[in-house]
Amino acid sequence: MDSRVPSIPLRFPFVLGVCLTVVVLGVSAAPRVPNSTLTLPASPPQSGFATTTAFGSLTFTDPVVVVTPPGETNRLFVVEQDGIVAVITNLAAPTRTVFLNIVAQVAGGTDERGLLGLAFHPGYATNGYFFVYYSSTSILTTNLNGTVNTGNGGLHQCISRFTVSAGNSNAANTASELRLLVMADDYNNHNGGCLQFGPDNYLYVSTGDEGDANDTGQNSQRLDKDLWAGMLRLDVDLPSTNLMPTAHPAQRFTGWNGVVNYRVPTDNPFVGATNFIGTAINTNLLRAEFWAVGLRNPWRYAFDSFDGKLYLGDVGQDAVEEIDVITRGGNYGWAYREGNIARPGSPAPPAGFTNYIQPIVTYLHGSATNQGNSVSGGVVYRGNRFPSLYGKYIFADYVSGHIWSAQPNGTNAAPFQWLLTDAGIAAFGIDPRNGDVLLCDQSEDTIKRLVTVSNLTGSVTLTGTGAFTNVTTLTPHAGILPYEVNAPFWSDNALKTRWFSVPNTNLTMTFSPEGNWLFPTGSVWIKHFDLETNTTTHASRRLETRFIVRYTNGVYGLTYRWTIPPTNALLVAEEGFDEPLVINDGGNLRTQVWHYPGRGECLTCHTVAGGGALGFDTLQLNRSTTNGGVNQMQMLSDAGYFSSPVSNVNSLRSLAPLTNEAASLEWRVRSYLKANCSFCHQPGGTVASWDGRFSTPTRFANLINGTPFNHSGNPSNRIIVPGATNRSLIHARMSTRGSGAMPPIASSLVDTNGAALLARWITTDLTNYQTYAEWQLAKFGSTNAPSSGEQEDYDSDGAKNYLEYLTSTDPLLSASGWGLAIASGTSNTVNISWEQPANRALELQSATDLTAAPAAWQFFDAPLNQPFYPASNRTQQVTLPAAATNSLFFRARVSEP
Repeated sequence: MDSRVPSIPLRFPFVLGVCLTVVVLGVSAAPRVPNSTLTLPASPPQSGFATTTAFGSLTFTDPVVVVTPPGETNRLFVVEQDGIVAVITNLAAPTRTVFLNIVAQVAGGTDERGLLGLAFHPGYATNGYFFVYYSSTSILTTNLNGTVNTGNGGLHQCISRFTVSAGNSNAANTASELRLLVMADDYNNHNGGCLQFGPDNYLYVSTGDEGDANDTGQNSQRLDKDLWAGMLRLDVDLPSTNLMPTAHPAQRFTGWNGVVNYRVPTDNPFVGATNFIGTAINTNLLRAEFWAVGLRNPWRYAFDSFDGKLYLGDVGQDAVEEIDVITRGGNYGWAYREGNIARPGSPAPPAGFTNYIQPIVTYLHGSATNQGNSVSGGVVYRGNRFPSLYGKYIFADYVSGHIWSAQPNGTNAAPFQWLLTDAGIAAFGIDPRNGDVLLCDQSEDTIKRLVTVSNLTGSVTLTGTGAFTNVTTLTPHAGILPYEVNAPFWSDNALKTRWFSVPNTNLTMTFSPEGNWLFPTGSVWIKHFDLETNTTTHASRRLETRFIVRYTNGVYGLTYRWTIPPTNALLVAEEGFDEPLVINDGGNLRTQVWHYPGRGECLTCHTVAGGGALGFDTLQLNRSTTNGGVNQMQMLSDAGYFSSPVSNVNSLRSLAPLTNEAASLEWRVRSYLKANCSFCHQPGGTVASWDGRFSTPTRFANLINGTPFNHSGNPSNRIIVPGATNRSLIHARMSTRGSGAMPPIASSLVDTNGAALLARWITTDLTNYQTYAEWQLAKFGSTNAPSSGEQEDYDSDGAKNYLEYLTSTDPLLSASGWGLAIASGTSNTVNISWEQPANRALELQSATDLTAAPAAWQFFDAPLNQPFYPASNRTQQVTLPAAATNSLFFRARVSEP
């Protein structure tokens, strides 16, 4: 042993010299062979699109809205522009019934006036409230000075609440009208009129610029005039702790009793505003109802059911039509901007007009397949029938009749593709049974459905895919290899087997230690599902075999359902399939619905942000195989599957299995969230409110006390609240199925073990959780105390404050420190030992020169040095031979999950 090494504990950073000899054992890998048997299509099966009548011979005069009350799946309500709301009372055997008739008080119906909007209250099932937007000449308003608004024949736009009849769920109580706003309207056109409740349960109302042309009324860039040219956001639940609006003639209408029947949410973006685009506001006239401004005629809009984003079609004037993503406080430019250009003939905007938001889609006026004259807006498709449309915004132009799909990509230039032409489409809706796109066709006075004819040919049976030499034994062809994962995705108790193929040996994957790998075109992943149908005898049934195929522009999926008896598996229809299964659970019979995913549903989880191939990355594959004991990462590297060999396999982190009680709760929870949620929950994912990637430490992931995108009706809810599962939305969504469940598809059973694990973490470890700032405050009395930063060393003991935070030592006492210890072992060996704190991983590094640059310090490649976050404190020791002539210096790094 080197005499320079003391046999006492040494604090971090720890450096010592020892003489040793290290032998690294290689892992043999079978020679890589190609695959030539797979017959899967090189690109996703394509579909042609058309429209067809959705509900037989039922007709609806100038339909302008089609909507379903929250939670219902067997009724649809259709708004006819002349003042009728009809209800289809049974979608399987459709019949038309009049739900509401206010024709006598509605003006217009054949132009841009009429009954224009309908929204059901989120609590409609219990309170029976619904809201309408309509044009009327039979209501009067008075200005604040008492004069009556009688211009344009007394035309007003009205927002009212009605109630369903007490004894008939298919009829409204026409005498129950409660008016919220009645806006005097000087022109017939540009009324907007779309109503919807957002994910936050507030009522959103789109209003046009009042009409005529070129913003004649000068309403579009004002917060202290009228309620035109924007998106309003109202609290219609009274009593309310939200704000009273400032006085406005829209609140003074015939029959008005001085009571204002709505409130302004306190978090509306213009609450308290004193200046707008560089101009002072008369705060006594502030219209804080606005959620967004600068819109011309926002005809129809829709919230994406998946992430709550609001997509809106704003009708252009003479040059450009546009689709916008409406955000809090957004200014969309009208009347200084038309689409993505300065409005022709517009005066120069004021100097403060700089932060307007560009549309995500624009198109010019004309009749070509990428042109039109009056955008109708649309919906985001989240059904399972058309995989090529999943997650895309489907919209139309009323005049040219073109219907397109746009692929939102987080920028202001989303590409869009022509699907078909069908003139007179005024609005879109969703079939509540299956997510189909419905279209309001005013030229034919009917509700239509988007349909497709698939041209898939070839591999319609599992045997036809060329994956297995024998489907009975599931023996794969050469070049198709099995693999295992550390933390399986929850699949309703299914037993899963996995294979992959990179068909040609000249193709390689690009490795990443914790990020997504890159895969060559033609890569294929196969997952097979069995389900135990008798928990006593352990009898099981073959259910399905899924394929994910990498092609030039992404991935696509196919699902094959096994026959009974299991002699082969047949390709599942494009929209997927549900099958009820009877399970004998310890003598108790229960029915479990198994969902065979449609091709579009595959893309819900196999996202671009998630890398396309879920469960095929370092964190999942860094493990030894169950039978052979060979580390899969080493095997893949040695066989030449990576573009460059992977070194120091022992240094790679991995996900912790759910049931590994030796691993910390945080490590297991983060592993579960990585496996089940991170494909959407990460920057660039579909829901980026928190980051499920394992590479993002918990303290930066916005998990603990993170603000959710949707608080589910309770503003105090957070993503995770220490000590409170009832306010932790992740736990709530893991613990339910149906609406609001996460993950959102392919599951009918709650993962009780996963939910229990998360609950343990929330109610035990997290009750004592401290952020660095909280620890800093507790130790130093302030978050900005001198020498209290993470990379500073307050007590000058050689350990930075962040290390003391990680190891729970006292940063104020130089005698309180964490370190390594060295002692002589038996048979001319040296023992290096340390106390490993709970939930902290330690990495030993070595160098031949104590003064070496940081890059010269190398991971000490030994199995004991593999990253591990223990459930409790533990003592670790590595024994080294002391026979070599050269010295090695060691240091250690500590990390948190």
